[in-house]
Amino acid sequence: MEWKNQYERWKSKINLNEDLKKELVTFENDGKHLEDSFYKNLEFGTGGMRGEIGPGTNRMNIYTIRKASQGLADFIKQAGDEAVAKGVVIAHDNRRMSKEFALESACTFGANGIKTYLFKELRPTPELSFAVRELETYSGIMITASHNPPEYNGFKVYGDDGGQLVPADADLLIKMVDAVEDELEVKTADAMKLEKDGLLEWVLEDVDKAYEDELKSVVLDHGLIREVGSDLSIVFTPLHGAANIPMMRAFDQNGFSNVHIVEEQAVPDPEFSTVRSPNPEEHDAFELAIKLGEKTNADVLIATDPDGDRVGLASKNKDNTYEVLSGNQTGALLLDYLLKKKKEMAKIPENGVVIKTIVTSELGRTIAQAYGLETLDVLTGFKFIGEKIRQFESTKEHEFLFGYEESFGYLIKPFARDKDAIQAGVLAAEMCAHYKKQGLSLHEGLETLYETYGYYYEDLVSFVFKGKAGAEKIQRIMSVFRDEISSGELAANIEFVEDYQTGTRHVIEEDKAEVIDLPTSNVLKMILKDGSWYCLRPSGTEPKIKCYIGVKESSSESAKVRLEQIKQELVSKIEAI
Repeated sequence: MEWKNQYERWKSKINLNEDLKKELVTFENDGKHLEDSFYKNLEFGTGGMRGEIGPGTNRMNIYTIRKASQGLADFIKQAGDEAVAKGVVIAHDNRRMSKEFALESACTFGANGIKTYLFKELRPTPELSFAVRELETYSGIMITASHNPPEYNGFKVYGDDGGQLVPADADLLIKMVDAVEDELEVKTADAMKLEKDGLLEWVLEDVDKAYEDELKSVVLDHGLIREVGSDLSIVFTPLHGAANIPMMRAFDQNGFSNVHIVEEQAVPDPEFSTVRSPNPEEHDAFELAIKLGEKTNADVLIATDPDGDRVGLASKNKDNTYEVLSGNQTGALLLDYLLKKKKEMAKIPENGVVIKTIVTSELGRTIAQAYGLETLDVLTGFKFIGEKIRQFESTKEHEFLFGYEESFGYLIKPFARDKDAIQAGVLAAEMCAHYKKQGLSLHEGLETLYETYGYYYEDLVSFVFKGKAGAEKIQRIMSVFRDEISSGELAANIEFVEDYQTGTRHVIEEDKAEVIDLPTSNVLKMILKDGSWYCLRPSGTEPKIKCYIGVKESSSESAKVRLEQIKQELVSKIEAI
């Protein structure tokens, strides 16, 4: 009953934040709620932490924010005086408590003598990533829960290259956060005094300008935009989030003047009141954009998530209705356009490399091969793409050309080191202009890719299991799949099993193991004998297990049938567990 002790510790805190104290009183007779709030410390993982807002050690609140900030402050101080002098830059999105959490974090760093740059207004995650590099800070923090429901918020940490921390640094930081024993006693400083002492500096306009200047380099064909850009009808929605200002500025400065914004979703709203989920991966999120698209006869609909790192596209299909593209489809289209234009300009480097995650479609690899380029696979999480970019800069062995993941994340230019919806939105608009000049929609352009390279279809099924019991269910599912693979019950249909927790690739028929040269992760991927595959991955930031599926067939019909067959078998098995 350790959670009760933690609850009593909070309840008896004399100067506990009044709002949190009132909420504790509200739930004092709800043992289940209190247990979930206090049964553990909110997990600080490799990318930071994310959770529901509220009182408790397992919730996002000013005290868990202070604990995370103190751990990061200790991490910075152990790196030396130069790291302390470089300091931290902090940005936030539009979520509940985001602005307050950002300031609490800054005041914690100030109490540790660490210089902090704090954005005056909400800005997207990719601009925070850029700001770390622009301001040459040692670290960066983004207060966001990305596309999670309104009751969530998060604390995402970046290294001095603008990328999320690599595993070795993340492991050290986790230890330092865990070493902060009492989140209620972490010291903070007064913001006004920190400003006076030069330990807190507010930033915005200069970083905005520098970021906007870099965005100009994303455009490949300025002549095309001069010819078609003003005719291209774009509908844009930031889904109540932080991407509105930088995205609209990027469209304007790069020659896309015929842009219609979804006004109901242009104002930051922490409740995301016009959508069921503020996630461009969800087709429902495009409902208002589709209505405006029909009214304006838009060529493309573009939606960004609340923190502006993910972007989704929709265009008219053969039935003349708007259809949202999957992340894999958008990635394939962007990659193909990028390489096509670079080839025309004779700017494809011999050592150029495309990077994708292990759960991203193989279509990208096939497209890259057609241009004589290598594709590298990394674990799920854009931090691993950022890590590769840093390695390339050090060794000069490869040149980064494009990085993406199936979950609507893309990076074209490495002036940011996380997925960047603003960059991708600009390139997507240019790509749409390219197809419009040919009299084609994006869906028609996609069909051309399928006809050329094969019908690569993918799907994703997620199972949500909240709380302590949910975490145990997820672990049981992974254990059952591992046990059955090793006992041979599934071997009849599987050619390879890639277990990223053990770092081995098991060749079933030859019964031999090969080493996978990637960091350890609780992920299983099964490659079937017909080239289809499926992958199981517990989410690191949400209470869910994700099941990815991919097939390649010679026709759309056969690809749909095979995809559904694997999906039904996989869902049935997980439901049985």
